[in-house]
Amino acid sequence: MSVSETEVALLSALQGQPIERVQRDGVEYVVLGTAHVSRSSMEAVDALLAHEHFDAVAVELCASRAQSMRDPEAFKQMDLFKVIRQGKAGMVAASLVLSTFQKRLADQSGILPGAEMKAAMDGAGQRDLPLWLIDREVGTTLKRAWRSVGFWQRFGLLGGLLASVFEREEIAQGEIEKLKQGDLLESAFSEFASESKPLYESLIGERDAFMAARLRQEAARAAAADSADTQSRRVLVVIGAGHLKGLCTLLRDQQDDPAGKVAELAATPAKARWPKWLAAALVLLVFAAIAWAFHRNAALGTQALLAWVLFTGGFAAVGALAAGGHPLSILAAFVAAPIKPFRPGIPAGGISAMAEAWVRRPRVVDFDTLRDDIVHWSGWWKNRVARTLLNFFLVSVGTIVGEYSAGIHIFKSLI
Repeated sequence: MSVSETEVALLSALQGQPIERVQRDGVEYVVLGTAHVSRSSMEAVDALLAHEHFDAVAVELCASRAQSMRDPEAFKQMDLFKVIRQGKAGMVAASLVLSTFQKRLADQSGILPGAEMKAAMDGAGQRDLPLWLIDREVGTTLKRAWRSVGFWQRFGLLGGLLASVFEREEIAQGEIEKLKQGDLLESAFSEFASESKPLYESLIGERDAFMAARLRQEAARAAAADSADTQSRRVLVVIGAGHLKGLCTLLRDQQDDPAGKVAELAATPAKARWPKWLAAALVLLVFAAIAWAFHRNAALGTQALLAWVLFTGGFAAVGALAAGGHPLSILAAFVAAPIKPFRPGIPAGGISAMAEAWVRRPRVVDFDTLRDDIVHWSGWWKNRVARTLLNFFLVSVGTIVGEYSAGIHIFKSLI
């Protein structure tokens, strides 16, 4: 019996691809481990969909990442004021920094990271198959990763993210090869993930468990919706090769209730309380010192209060100035920072950033060129959207520095 050229091409596309087949609860999961910057992975996805029958397609994407792939221009609708008010400016900035890493990969390799996931989504749509988005929300993963590491490691993570913005050299071929066998988030934090078990667990281990539970959850829903169908269902699962072993092991062995496991791993861990209490205690000590200064001498108290205003407002204003802020946003930073302890809610960085966005409203062209501009460090000052986020960050840092500097100065003046 002859084999058509089409079938030969399809089988050739699957040659050497990492594929596992897992049977669980009457469902056969065909798990394809893909390389995020490899054309052969895209071809393997197309070949599997063309060569085998599937009842559903599952991809290593969350809803927000899937939406950004379907509509790359959606971020242009971002409401900066809403982002700042809801305290999401830091998360948006971190996501933009990560996107610079992705763009450098795309420019260097000629393939956009995640193109094989887009191929799987397109293939499911063309065949009218249900699409299961099984990965955890990227924002939740980043928050859990951030809170999984210690205070000093966080500075290392921030430094690594900032360095990626200023880095101009090509990404080493070895890093690209590692990405072909790994995970995009893990690669972005590779130096830290390899040295920190909690960070690795947040980026990889927890997501393996989350995706295994999501597959079981979706399979159970499909079975309940089609209880009359007693035949085994077949699901194509497209994930990064770095997740292949862990996911398949958990898919076979996981015994937790899938809905409960998903809820557990989707929860954002509570913030540690001690930094907040420590900051509050330090501010209370400073104001107690100011009150004591007034008790001793009105002039001394006035000097202490003036020092608080000048240090906190001054450093916050310097942050706005360093961000290239408008004079009004610099003034807003200077006014908002000293009264921060009496004004719960939006931080001084948020007030200054909203003033910046109000005075220099982002133009359509700023959203159009945002992803290209932030690849170069100067673009963070040139692009109005990026500059507003930079303003938020630098004013927030300046406020903290100012509070500690004011406290030290006031206590020294009383000794």
